[in-house]
Amino acid sequence: MKAHLRTLPLGTLALLAASSSVGPSHAWAQEKPQNPPKSVSPKEETTKTNETKASDKTKEEPEIVPPAGELDRIGQLQETAMLTKTATWGHWGNRPKSYTAWTSHSNRLIPVYVYGGSFDSYMNEGSLYRDEEKIKVLYGRLPPNTLNPEASYADQTDIYRLQRKSVEELGKKYVFLVVFDGMDWQSTQAAAIYKSGKIYTEGKGSGLLFQDYTGAPSSYGYVVTAPYADEVETDVDAQLNLKPLTKFGGYDSRLGGTAPWVPETDIDYPIGRSKITPHAYTDSSSSATSLTAGVKAVNGAVNLDGEMKEAETIARWAQRTKGFAVGAVSSVPICHATPAAAYAANVSRDDYQDLSRDLLGLPSVSRKEAPHPGLDVLIGCGYGETAANGAGQGANFVPGNRYLAESDRERVDIAHGGSYVVSQRTPGRKGAEVLFEGAAKAREGGHRFLGFFGAKNGHLPFRTANGDFITALDAKQTRELYKPEDIEENPSLAQMTEAAISVLEKDPEGFWLMVESGDVDWANHANNIDSSIGSVLQGEEAIGKIFQWIESKNLWKDSLVVITADHGHFFHLTDPSVLVEKP
Repeated sequence: MKAHLRTLPLGTLALLAASSSVGPSHAWAQEKPQNPPKSVSPKEETTKTNETKASDKTKEEPEIVPPAGELDRIGQLQETAMLTKTATWGHWGNRPKSYTAWTSHSNRLIPVYVYGGSFDSYMNEGSLYRDEEKIKVLYGRLPPNTLNPEASYADQTDIYRLQRKSVEELGKKYVFLVVFDGMDWQSTQAAAIYKSGKIYTEGKGSGLLFQDYTGAPSSYGYVVTAPYADEVETDVDAQLNLKPLTKFGGYDSRLGGTAPWVPETDIDYPIGRSKITPHAYTDSSSSATSLTAGVKAVNGAVNLDGEMKEAETIARWAQRTKGFAVGAVSSVPICHATPAAAYAANVSRDDYQDLSRDLLGLPSVSRKEAPHPGLDVLIGCGYGETAANGAGQGANFVPGNRYLAESDRERVDIAHGGSYVVSQRTPGRKGAEVLFEGAAKAREGGHRFLGFFGAKNGHLPFRTANGDFITALDAKQTRELYKPEDIEENPSLAQMTEAAISVLEKDPEGFWLMVESGDVDWANHANNIDSSIGSVLQGEEAIGKIFQWIESKNLWKDSLVVITADHGHFFHLTDPSVLVEKP
């Protein structure tokens, strides 16, 4: 049945929904390598419908499943754009007349918001992109058109250096790394304009808590996210790359822009298809490695440098040298690329069960005999996602939950002699109650804590702009539908963050915590502006919990909060006024 445009009822706006949380369709969660334009990898999420030839347009389109209820105002914009395949107010990709023309990442410059510290020394005169030798150390070579004597931007690895310096030299005891997966400047702009009703087109902007907060010293910057090189074939069991690296990273500001809001001069450059300087764009594992371990990585690898040698993360360093408690929280699977990069190491981000083993201090394929101690707190999703075979996970895959083997979950549980209080989604019980009960037990008993939740496809329910869970169509002409129990039996990202802090704060030496709003990425892969805005606002709520805790303890002098993204997508907001509610 072909899709037909229909008139949609007007929705109403709402403020932040403090108890809600998000996470898009699992099909969009896999961002993968780039091939030359003539050969598009099946792993590269490039929207095929927009490459259809005229002769193919007679093919049957998928039947459209109606929304679960009345769409909000932004949901209506999204729905109409997907049904008509065009929008006057914006588009995804390199073809302005097509609403959805690119569903993967880009190498746009990414904003960094720092509270309790300063990022200024890495910007402008301090930019490593002005120094040929530093670039060579970073990339293992001098990438073409990457040296820029006037560079104002920093590199993503500088965020690692800021964290390390803040602890090692400035004595910070409480370090928070908040990662909005996939949230570039344009995603932030859309959410801020929607929330505040005020339009901006350049600079830091305003309208969101992490743009406007004045309770601590702050600074703002932006970074290059380029990888060491694009992904190649790997052997998970042997933990080896099988083929030579071919497509490498770098940043050409002449083509990509000198700031996040500066339009690119070559619209194909940000997506790795420039005929002038075809630099690779990053995936989440490579970029997260830059954030947590301070090195450029090959796409697909977790905490391995360009030569595939393990790099120590800031969490492991702080745990080893300072006695910090360390933790990670995510709205997507506990072992997805970003939370995995907090602590794990592997040649493949898809080796989920082994990444979970690393995170929990168990022997894994990468550390069979001498595992690292593991995280003290790990809260995320993946509950209920089963697989009979683990494609990409190697010979030690255990059938069952694809992210966390049941035998491993039992092994770490204090009920079976392990060191973690384990709380997981429980039928008939509110997720927040289960979460906070487990966290309290861990806190009072001096135990570690593992929280395992999620709805179908391994993530928290997908929140939309107005705070509900009624989703609009995505780039595959599909939408997620939730049962009431999917909402009730899962906590929000803000609640996960609050629970993690309550356990970690018991450590007198201090702690390091990663918080990931992972569904910004999933929403942007799906080319869904409604869900993208909702997921940014979800992450903002989690930041609110961090700021509240620091303020309540009067600990800003001892705290550092870094808010950033691992990479960008390729959304263009051409008419910001459409996001402003009309009086």
